[in-house]
Amino acid sequence: MVKRIYGILRIKYHRQLSLSLSAVVLMLVSAGAAADLPTTIDRIRPAVVAVGTIQPTRNPRSVFLGSGFVVEGGHHVVTNLHVVPDKIDFARKETLAIFSGRGKEAKVHPADLLAKDEDHDLALLEIQGSPLPALSVGNSEQVREGEEYAFTGFPIGMVLGLYPVTHRGIVSAVTPIIIPQVSAQRLTAKQIRRMRNPYTVFQLDAIAYPGNSGSPLYDISSGRVVGVLNSVFVKESKETALSEPSGISYAIPATYVVRLLQKAGISR
Repeated sequence: MVKRIYGILRIKYHRQLSLSLSAVVLMLVSAGAAADLPTTIDRIRPAVVAVGTIQPTRNPRSVFLGSGFVVEGGHHVVTNLHVVPDKIDFARKETLAIFSGRGKEAKVHPADLLAKDEDHDLALLEIQGSPLPALSVGNSEQVREGEEYAFTGFPIGMVLGLYPVTHRGIVSAVTPIIIPQVSAQRLTAKQIRRMRNPYTVFQLDAIAYPGNSGSPLYDISSGRVVGVLNSVFVKESKETALSEPSGISYAIPATYVVRLLQKAGISR
């Protein structure tokens, strides 16, 4: 009887010890991930750029339209297609442009639209000159719900100067691209087309703003890009997106970035 009780107590002790060790390991892993974020931000920040246009005779000369990030050799930038203007006034010397660097050290790089993916709202831009630091594209098919990621971009544009801002949050769902609307009258033609052929995106439990469109969603430890910030869920109107953000954002999986690079002949 005594041996039996001793055996039960021994089993309970080992189970408690095992659970305690597991909790410690989990805490260390979480702490390590949190500690890695500042280092990762320092590493990826130079590759995060602003996307816009420049026009010498315009005031302001530079206009911000969204965010983007450099890939593959430093001469190519990925962003959302909706960030790229439909028309550019070439007659008045307006050009598409990439803005790199921070604050007063920012530089302007004239850019061209090299390739686009209208179905997944992606665009690939090309710049000339010296290559910029580039990010690596990871495997977005390994992303799991509940995992934490970060994204860096320009949520308020150039209002506060060209200083990239980082947000982080978990992937709360892998869900169809269709964003629920209050009524059918608010559905756009593009949303209706997506309803016929939906694809999955990452729904994030993180606050983003319109200027974040094109920001890279990346792994906190490795810095590898797993998605591209595409849209935010707007509760009422576009005007309230800044004053009353919903805290729900969406990102296009990086698998479509890989396909776009392959389509452009940039990557195998």
